[in-house]
Amino acid sequence: MAPPRDRAVSDGPAHPPAPAKTRSWSREVARASFALDLQAGVFTWDDPSAIARSLRDSAESSTRRKGTPFGSAMSMLNYYINRCGRKLPPARRATLEAAKRELRALYGRPRGTPRAGP
Repeated sequence: MAPPRDRAVSDGPAHPPAPAKTRSWSREVARASFALDLQAGVFTWDDPSAIARSLRDSAESSTRRKGTPFGSAMSMLNYYINRCGRKLPPARRATLEAAKRELRALYGRPRGTPRAGP
């Protein structure tokens, strides 16, 4: 029987370490989206109707979006809400959720039926 082979001893890791990730990538996407040209500070506004109208206008004037204007606008709003996560204050979340309802109303889209629980 042949003796076992010795493994080569390496001087370091097989792969170089990955560069440190910045935590502001979602801010950059919201600031410079390739899908929509958003008005500055649109997600900080206090009026849900104004937020919805701005998102609608941005989505309808965009030539770079891949989906429907409604889908693009709603996706950007959901993206912002999801990326803020637990750091989003309840009052701000309520305003943005109201903007989602306003956006649905602007496009004549009814709220979907509630999903069944697990």
